[in-house]
Amino acid sequence: MSDFFSAIARHGHIVVLAVVFGEAIGLPVPAAMALVAGGAAVASGSLNGPYLFVFSILAIMTGDLLLFIVGRYTGWALLGFMCKVSVNPETCILRSAESFYKRGKVTLILAKFIPGINTMAPPLAGTMKMRPFQFLRFDFLGVLLYVGGYGALGFLFHDFLAAILRGFQTASRAVEAVFVFAFLGYIVYRIWLYRKYAMYRVVPRVQVQELARKLESEEAGNIVLVDVRSHGYYDSGASRIKGSIRLEPNNIAEEIKALSHNKDIYLYCT
Repeated sequence: MSDFFSAIARHGHIVVLAVVFGEAIGLPVPAAMALVAGGAAVASGSLNGPYLFVFSILAIMTGDLLLFIVGRYTGWALLGFMCKVSVNPETCILRSAESFYKRGKVTLILAKFIPGINTMAPPLAGTMKMRPFQFLRFDFLGVLLYVGGYGALGFLFHDFLAAILRGFQTASRAVEAVFVFAFLGYIVYRIWLYRKYAMYRVVPRVQVQELARKLESEEAGNIVLVDVRSHGYYDSGASRIKGSIRLEPNNIAEEIKALSHNKDIYLYCT
């Protein structure tokens, strides 16, 4: 950690801008920590405050806009790729989409402060066909709060941060050991989660031809066919399979309660 703060002290604006842009496009880098360190450096006179503030906002918004555009033209493909490191990619996407669906535009304002949603919000806005200028307006408010909040935190408590860094330097061996054990513990935790939820990776599927035969047979009365396509692939004028009903996938936990439990339920999406 002391090396990270030292890098900001030496290379200043470039390090902060690179880190905040990296997090904006999905890289696992500590943007909040960089902004706090940047704020502390401004307080000590090492960095130019207005320059850092303005260009940090531009860097984050550039990354967000890139993901918004890619999400708009690739649909859920980008979201699936971003969720690859998740224990359950389908759950990762649906939870992020559910948050966006329930809170709408407010999600963009608060997304930067919510782990797991911060990088997912811009491409989600793109897949849901939000207007570009509307996205930029709400994204700007969110980025303004994010940069201003963490930057102000570092600026106001720069003396406290300096004391912490001195403590890190004094007990560097012990701190390094703690971080190593914490990292190993995290790896073990992720392996445990992977094994625990491995069963949910297997999703029962049925071939189109097989379902078509059932719908033409006497079993048709015992089948409920449900369209759960996401916003990126469905609109009010979209065609559906004959006899199917429409459920909103981001609210499926509630809507599925209305379905009959005595029938076979088949879901289809894109």
